[in-house]
Amino acid sequence: MIEILRRNMFIIFIGIGFIVVLLLIMNQEEEPSQALLPVSTETSAEEMSVKEVGQGELIVDIKGEVIHPGVYKMDPGARVKDVVKEAGGFTEEADQQVINLAQKVFDEMILIVPKFGEEIGSSNKDKQSSKIRINYATVEEIQELPGIGPSKAKAIVEYRDETGFFQKAEDLLNVSGIGEKTLEALLEEIQIP
Repeated sequence: MIEILRRNMFIIFIGIGFIVVLLLIMNQEEEPSQALLPVSTETSAEEMSVKEVGQGELIVDIKGEVIHPGVYKMDPGARVKDVVKEAGGFTEEADQQVINLAQKVFDEMILIVPKFGEEIGSSNKDKQSSKIRINYATVEEIQELPGIGPSKAKAIVEYRDETGFFQKAEDLLNVSGIGEKTLEALLEEIQIP
């Protein structure tokens, strides 16, 4: 009888130990798999050489309501959801409704994840030059550009959503209704990327 009791106690202790180990493994925070680039406020774009970045890699800066904001190296074809994952995911206060997780990322992209109710007014206009950042602007903001009405503004946003961000100003020529003269008028008013 005592032998059976000892055996059962041994099995119970082994089971509890296994459960504790399993819970510890499951509760460990997962660190981002790609290392953050060492970037300080004193680091300039020139200091980030091709050797550090490598061919085809994208450098993306994610700020705001993510667990580990910072600068990440991403592979070509990466999406916003991949950058958020590398940054440890959203915080509880993140307004996920304003983030397009399916959007393709591009080199030197800045992602700002706001809190609920927080507006990011400076994201669509370049602070230094007041140019409209065509890759982030709304239909209404694009309509402020010379020669752009509601239908052209909508076409620009639809094209951007379907094919990804504009890489150069000439990419706007692929949008229905945008010709050489319209593009000429826009060159001084827009910023890409």
